[in-house]
Amino acid sequence: MISRIFLFLAAAGLLAGSAQAEVQRHGRDQDMAYEARKLGKILPLREIEARVLPRVRGADYLGPELDAERGVYRLKFMKDGRVLWIDVDAASGQILGRSN
Repeated sequence: MISRIFLFLAAAGLLAGSAQAEVQRHGRDQDMAYEARKLGKILPLREIEARVLPRVRGADYLGPELDAERGVYRLKFMKDGRVLWIDVDAASGQILGRSN
């Protein structure tokens, strides 16, 4: 019984540590995006969305991700029960590709 409790507590600790690492990574991503935007290296997300959203009619927009190292926004959509990703150059706003 005690070993099961210990195992449960250890697993809970690992999950909490993993969640904390994800929160820290997300915070660093936001900081990098803020700095890149402030320096004029990337376009504002709202401008990227204004260019891309009209081109993806009939899809629900789920939100963005930014790969700051590559300088690419990934916009996530749901259409006909499938996830669709649109990769956009963060500096120019040019659509680089689509994937599903």
